[in-house]
Amino acid sequence: MRLEVDRIAFGYGSRLVGQDISFTLEENEVLVLFGPNGAGKTTLFKTLLGLVPLRAGTIRLDGQLIGAWSGRERASRIAYVPQAHAALFPFTVEDLVLMGRAPHVGLFATPGLRDRDVAAATLERLGIGHLAGRAYTEISGGERQIALIARALAQEPSILVMDEPTASLDYGHQMRVLDRVRELAGEGVSIVLSTHNPDHAFRVADRVALVFQSRLAALGTPEAVLTAEALKQLYDIDVVIGMLAGSNARLCAPRNNT
Repeated sequence: MRLEVDRIAFGYGSRLVGQDISFTLEENEVLVLFGPNGAGKTTLFKTLLGLVPLRAGTIRLDGQLIGAWSGRERASRIAYVPQAHAALFPFTVEDLVLMGRAPHVGLFATPGLRDRDVAAATLERLGIGHLAGRAYTEISGGERQIALIARALAQEPSILVMDEPTASLDYGHQMRVLDRVRELAGEGVSIVLSTHNPDHAFRVADRVALVFQSRLAALGTPEAVLTAEALKQLYDIDVVIGMLAGSNARLCAPRNNT
């Protein structure tokens, strides 16, 4: 499924957060958004999801304006992983993930056997099957983030929008989530995610978009876009980017100026 964003502007009330932003998200593609805090990445994601109204431009899903799709139709095709948040109700982890099946369940129906099988398989694949019966309010912040990812994957979406999905995870879970991102792209899912870690983009991205001062500053392959000069502009830090000896892995590290 293809997502087309054409010269959009977005914001809250009288405050314009982003403008003149254009890109496409192709089937099987992983697009990574980079930008400093406050650059508007989360607001951009909410605009793509229809949660924040467009100020200008168009968003099309498979050639059709996003507003022409009903909320249920959008939810069956696009899933969202927000940044980790505080829990309000003591749902079990299994129940939380089953909520991702809502677009596939009738209005007054309850989840069926297949819905429960999908939820259980998703939890196992992300390594938290043992948490299924635990209250969401009683697990760690990192475990809650994995559960939110599981809820989104349980929707079986064509497009997955992930807002800093690895920010609160330990190293092992970060790598497992990134590996799952690449697997999903290979299975036909289109993914757009944000991160502040260049190494994560080098690991999973087909293309990278730099968001800076309310605009799209660059768009291209990770190697072309994530340069030392660009990262200096975004984060005001000097870095060195190079290849790891004996592999094709590209890594980024702060420059030692001493």
